[in-house]
Amino acid sequence: MADMVAFGDAVTAWAAGDAGGLGDVGHAGEAADTARELAARLPVRTVVLLEGASDAEAVDALAVRRGRNLAAEGVCVLPMGGAMSVARFAGFLGPRGLGLRLTGLCDEAERGFYERGWERAGAPPQGFFVCAADLEDELIRALGVARVHELVRDEGDDRALQTFLRQPAQRGRTAQQQVRRFLGTKKGRKIRYGRVLVEALDPGRVPAPLDGLFASL
Repeated sequence: MADMVAFGDAVTAWAAGDAGGLGDVGHAGEAADTARELAARLPVRTVVLLEGASDAEAVDALAVRRGRNLAAEGVCVLPMGGAMSVARFAGFLGPRGLGLRLTGLCDEAERGFYERGWERAGAPPQGFFVCAADLEDELIRALGVARVHELVRDEGDDRALQTFLRQPAQRGRTAQQQVRRFLGTKKGRKIRYGRVLVEALDPGRVPAPLDGLFASL
């Protein structure tokens, strides 16, 4: 498990260096060497490219519920910090890079980034799963707004939610849009609820994109 995390960290540093984010070509080169060494040594076979940390929390939570140890199965769950980075990650990791199988989960609005990333990597098209709006929206629809409100209360966030719902900007939104927006209003909240919402799901109500992702692993 620790080695798989180290592999993900090395790939992330490699991608950041390629984008100029580190300002240190040497550091990026070291990260690339580390990623290659770990890929050769570990039983890693598949990388799940996700837009952000909240998606990773949801995937990890569902793996626990289904009794799966993804790292032991050779699956690296990798949040990229945004869909615009997918071409770099896919290029490094896919058939034209480290030769790993790629899959992932993205928002409908970001489908184009994933399609171009898969093409750049030489990976089979449509090898990822698309949420209608985003994963939070899929989870809220699966649970129902009333159940999500219960979870918010259980998490101690009811007062913050009620304050948020009284804002004039929320009056024109549906109840589902309101609670979805609420989850993203405070740093870290969306990440925490990625796990909370999945843990509350009925086993037969897992959203299709997330269920399809697991079926492919």
